[in-house]
Amino acid sequence: MVEDKKLYPVHLCTILDEYAWGSEEFKLADLGYRDSLLRDGWLAGNTISEVMDTYLDRVVGDRVYEYFGRQFPFQLKYISCRTVSPLLVHPNDEIAAQRYDFLGKEKLWIVLKAGKDAMAYLGFRQNTAAADFLAACGDGTVLDMLNGIALYPGQCLPIPSGTVNCLKGEVLVAEVSESSPMDFCLSCWGQEPGPEEFDPEFNLVEALDFIDFGAYRAPSQPSFPQFTVNRMDIKDPICISTEKCDSAMVYNCIGGEASIQMEVLGRKTDTILKEGETVLVPAEVTEFSIVPLKEGTELLEVYSEAREKADSYIDPKAAPSLPEDEE
Repeated sequence: MVEDKKLYPVHLCTILDEYAWGSEEFKLADLGYRDSLLRDGWLAGNTISEVMDTYLDRVVGDRVYEYFGRQFPFQLKYISCRTVSPLLVHPNDEIAAQRYDFLGKEKLWIVLKAGKDAMAYLGFRQNTAAADFLAACGDGTVLDMLNGIALYPGQCLPIPSGTVNCLKGEVLVAEVSESSPMDFCLSCWGQEPGPEEFDPEFNLVEALDFIDFGAYRAPSQPSFPQFTVNRMDIKDPICISTEKCDSAMVYNCIGGEASIQMEVLGRKTDTILKEGETVLVPAEVTEFSIVPLKEGTELLEVYSEAREKADSYIDPKAAPSLPEDEE
């Protein structure tokens, strides 16, 4: 890689994982065991972690880099459910850092498609005892305890840390979360989860003390301070300036087709974004335009809200690692 070349909008290759219950498509991942490849231009063939190691703040912006270091701050994936997805829960930043040296995994679901009987289960219907929850996980009746939400396209469902969660029925959601593997598997409905799907360390017993067993209350705002997600209905060309937010911008096309355009040394470049594709616009690109190429063009826009001060456990010069890499 040539360090003095200007960075540019670049497609990210999808990573597909298929399971008995459905599939996950990582549109953007910097997790080590899942690491997105860049597709276009002179960066093609490099992973997002390799680009982060070389270009640092040029990719994500000065303030984001000061806080998150070489870890790309968020991830994006599609979850396609056919039956019932595993029951999961995730810790907050403090617990994840103290126990595992990771970020937590606050996350947001955006419903893209939903069948007639599609449901999300988030949290508990009423205050629940841990012992009763354990017994229900063992005998397969735990869904009866959970708060069910009928799904329809366009819904945004924030999932705070400690909230148990799963999907049921024919449904496709886009999940935006912190860049972290911290999903703990509480139940696979009688099936043994494979090591390729979940780290055995991230299990029910380890999660018991951070599960929120209170009655579920939906957050008043479907957002988190770790990232911002906008659903954009693009009818006319729009100009984007990123100097104020000082962040990489990620665009995922959920309908139609768009062109991301910018000028380099007086020459216009044109990056086509088709349905299902994802483009990373590095923070170094501070001015660009988005032009719709088809009717019904819709994009998800994701960027990180820069924080003023880095947490003490994050070292900007340290490379991210997984638990199995550590002694």
